Amino acid sequence: MRLVKPKKFLGQHFLKDLKVAQDIADTVDACPGLPILEVGPGMGVLTQFLLPKGRPLKVVELDYESVAYLREAFPQLEDHIIEDDFLKMNLGRVFDGGPFVLTGNYPYNISSQIFFKMLDNKDRIPCCTGMIQKEVAERMAAAPGSKTYGILSVLIQAWYKVEYLFTVSEHVFNPPPKVKSAVIRMTRNDTHDLGCDEKLFKQVVKTTFNQRRKTLRNSIKPLLGKDCPLTEDPLFNRRPEQLSVQEFVELTNRVEKQLIMDNCDK
Repeated sequence: MRLVKPKKFLGQHFLKDLKVAQDIADTVDACPGLPILEVGPGMGVLTQFLLPKGRPLKVVELDYESVAYLREAFPQLEDHIIEDDFLKMNLGRVFDGGPFVLTGNYPYNISSQIFFKMLDNKDRIPCCTGMIQKEVAERMAAAPGSKTYGILSVLIQAWYKVEYLFTVSEHVFNPPPKVKSAVIRMTRNDTHDLGCDEKLFKQVVKTTFNQRRKTLRNSIKPLLGKDCPLTEDPLFNRRPEQLSVQEFVELTNRVEKQLIMDNCDK
């Protein structure tokens, strides 16, 4: 069987340590009973440990060489290999619209985009696990006040409990990436309604963190303008990294109220 050559443009780093692969596969056990969608299976190092779990399993792979390899190595997956770009897929069609666990050894060059897509489909993805760049994992799990706390932290933690499970050495990959990796697990929290306009919430978070070293008084200007009276509140003396998810919700509601007032004055 011909092995697949890792492709740099696809961000492929094939895991070769079977113990690590088994440990990653076992992260889905915290979400029992649900079907599994694996992103970027490559040559199936993770797939081989997901199959024995006895759950419906589908894999999505963009690389045609990997797809050919998977069909030969795992004939039982024949009707469950999706040859597509995960970022362009309609996830509502994967398991007839039902919930599923998302997992994988995610391509580092699109990992953040994968998680933004997860957020767009949060009602059908109650659990997401897998391996990503260590730096991204640290950002996702960071607490307020941390230097790594940012856009990804707030937007994901608004809907998911994030667990940084373990670190993975760069030496267990072919080719070795230039950074360490980490395995994470995200499980949906009890939030079903943020208590604010969700679209504006994202805008507020992204706008303020785009100038994270500045106080909210300055970083919020693209939304509220230069001389908005709302920014005289002591809250706006703080920096975005100091705000919890709930405080961002409260900030969003105050911004929305101010925007409504501004529109009424025009």
